[in-house]
Amino acid sequence: MNKSKKIIGMALSACLCVSMLAGCGSNNKTETSKSDSKTENSETKKTMVIGDTTFNSSNEENSTNPHDAYSGWACIRYGIGETLVKYSDNMEIQPWLAKEWENVDELTWKITLQDNVKFSSERDMDAEAVKQCLEHLIENHDRAKNDLKIASIDADGQVLTIHTSEPKPALLNYLGDPYGCIIDVDAGFENGIVAGTGPYIAVDCKTDDHLTLVKNENYWNGEPKIDELTIRTITDGNTLANALLSGEVQAAYGMAYESYPTFENDNFQFSQISTSRCFFGKMNFDESSVCADSAVRKAIAMGIDKESFVTTLLEGNGYPANGVFPEGSAFGGDKVTTESYDPEGAKKVLEEAGWKDSDGDGIREKDGKKLVVKWLTYPSRQELPLLAESAQATLKDIGIEVDINCTADNNSILEDPTAWDVYAMANVQAPTGDPEYWFTVFATSDATKNSGKYSSAKLDELEAQLSKEFDEDKRAELAVQMQQTILDDNAFVFCSFLKMSMISRSNVTGYESHACDYYQVTADLDIN
Repeated sequence: MNKSKKIIGMALSACLCVSMLAGCGSNNKTETSKSDSKTENSETKKTMVIGDTTFNSSNEENSTNPHDAYSGWACIRYGIGETLVKYSDNMEIQPWLAKEWENVDELTWKITLQDNVKFSSERDMDAEAVKQCLEHLIENHDRAKNDLKIASIDADGQVLTIHTSEPKPALLNYLGDPYGCIIDVDAGFENGIVAGTGPYIAVDCKTDDHLTLVKNENYWNGEPKIDELTIRTITDGNTLANALLSGEVQAAYGMAYESYPTFENDNFQFSQISTSRCFFGKMNFDESSVCADSAVRKAIAMGIDKESFVTTLLEGNGYPANGVFPEGSAFGGDKVTTESYDPEGAKKVLEEAGWKDSDGDGIREKDGKKLVVKWLTYPSRQELPLLAESAQATLKDIGIEVDINCTADNNSILEDPTAWDVYAMANVQAPTGDPEYWFTVFATSDATKNSGKYSSAKLDELEAQLSKEFDEDKRAELAVQMQQTILDDNAFVFCSFLKMSMISRSNVTGYESHACDYYQVTADLDIN
């Protein structure tokens, strides 16, 4: 039985206006020499360059190896790897490398694989190869090991049977995560390159710089249109805009909003969709942090003007966040309550907690300590520096000084609890279509990325129930309770969700944004 989970109404498809330019000139082929043939082939070879802000080590995309940190995003986004299931723009799971599945019992899942699929290494993708891949994944990827709870795997032809150590109602949803890209482990991981089943094959990989891909001539699910594709890492907004304008790149991901008007003409096209990618801050509960004080956390939550951030700095390319998840789903942010923007109320909270501006410089103190919040963030998501500046301005109004550290070295700094108080980041909150993912990554006591050391016995107890609950309605109810728990503690402040926009030249087709923020490069991508 397919127990898929849904995010209802989260995805709002944008109209994609595609203007087709004339194709290449006619090819009056006659008998030619070998050298003439080589010239002709080079002239008809289709190449394309995409400028992308996110393929970098700051985002933990160190290679194309899905078993390494968050490098699975590069593997799945750029058409190298594919997962057993994929997500629709309503975040429902659909068949992909798996054509069907059955939940045999609470601990057993039977998955039937597609026939006639080959890895780019030319090895057949059968159950044994998938078993080998998943076993290597859980041996090398702590987050996947914690999510999947795989006890053992049986392989028989094209049938894969997964036994879990405890009930995993969202197992299929998790297997659609980028770390679940199915690769040929025997082909190795040299130079950060893996052999997947996708329409493109990586031939050169250098994180923070570029990724070179060639078409997979033996792709199982259609014919790729581009012969050679380059992903160029361009984190500076002006540089990315200039590259698209000049034709140096033919498509762009992560363009700065201030540049959008430049491309609102017949030479370019936008693909836009609402996503669950959220810009939020996690609080540091370490005793050295000012955020260990609950009054400070509450004042920060009350002192950030989300509406102004979205309308002014994001220029309407987002919508304010109330909770962990967007509004409209069974576990959306409209089901919870949180602090609203209330500067006067925030001042009162701080006053009552003993934070007073005794020297008249506009910044509060307590026990001789200035109320300075060390705000850590990173530049590769262009919204994050804007959020830092917005928070700095509005929090100053209530007597909190914000010291911004916007750096690509964010991951190493995050390891030092004395170096930050608020860490602002961007994250797709429901990348599997199921609510459990976010809590086990960020919020439970043993969460893999709980760098703020937040701990709530109530939250952990609710997660223990959620992890074993198969009923969709009850899962949604638990997720709402879990959101409310962290909001009551002001452990996180959720600021905005993103309307994802991808821009390409008018002669590009098949370059479309998706609610899950995957599937950027597919066999349908073309340039005319």
